[in-house]
Amino acid sequence: MAYNYTLIYPNNINPMSVSELLQKLLIPRKWRHYLRKDQNVKINGEYRYFNQLVYPGDKISLKLDFVESQQQSYPPSGHLPKIVYEDNDLLVIDKPKGQKTHPNLFETDTALNDCTTYLKQSPYIVHRLDMLTGGLLLVAKNPAVVPILNRELTTKIFHREYIATVDNANKLKEKGTINLPIGQDPNDQRKRMVRADGLKSVTHYEVVQKNSDNTAQVKLTLETGRTHQIRVHLAALGSPIVGDPLYNPNFKEAEELQLKAYQMSLIKPYTFDRIQISLEQKNKA
Repeated sequence: MAYNYTLIYPNNINPMSVSELLQKLLIPRKWRHYLRKDQNVKINGEYRYFNQLVYPGDKISLKLDFVESQQQSYPPSGHLPKIVYEDNDLLVIDKPKGQKTHPNLFETDTALNDCTTYLKQSPYIVHRLDMLTGGLLLVAKNPAVVPILNRELTTKIFHREYIATVDNANKLKEKGTINLPIGQDPNDQRKRMVRADGLKSVTHYEVVQKNSDNTAQVKLTLETGRTHQIRVHLAALGSPIVGDPLYNPNFKEAEELQLKAYQMSLIKPYTFDRIQISLEQKNKA
């Protein structure tokens, strides 16, 4: 199957070579090789050598007929997801709290199963949300955008922002960065903990509002994406998230985890356009 993309070179970017352009678009090296070999990069309808320049206003056409699909099959759940944003390549849904992102063997009630129901095909996973965390979840509709989105994640082009309600607000500064390594808790397989031999984990936070009961609403941005990262980091500061059954010693039964992925921004694959998606919007492109 071939995937075709067309874009106009922006007026606000200096001319660059075809090779530099494809790197700028985060197209993998192997794919760039195929595009060169098969002359499937056209500038204004004609092939241009990779060392030649592309100029503002030029029309760039890409034909990707070599993309291998590493598709995992997710059976449909029969339930439709709550869609926040959709275009030809991307789908962003509002995942409910308490729902898993992806299924284990024989499970059919996860967010990806819901996406399969809507798309009538299995989506491609890009990132995950903890089961207890609600909010924005991005999936890819086709394999041509998956490596680009993965690269955006690793290079911090893809930003994710969360909002949490925490206890012990008096222990938090107005804003700060939590840089504490996270690893497995040897005493509980469900949990993670701050430990010296853990993986580098960085969370930025800003207190949005402090409440009279010593709770606070906190906005958080992930620089890394470890399991339970926000939950572990806030608990390590002494301000665990309200409703956290694993890391808040004052957890009360039937409380929901007060953590939501409320905003994300990224560059649309095969474009130079940054899009921002938030829970409040209803956005179809």
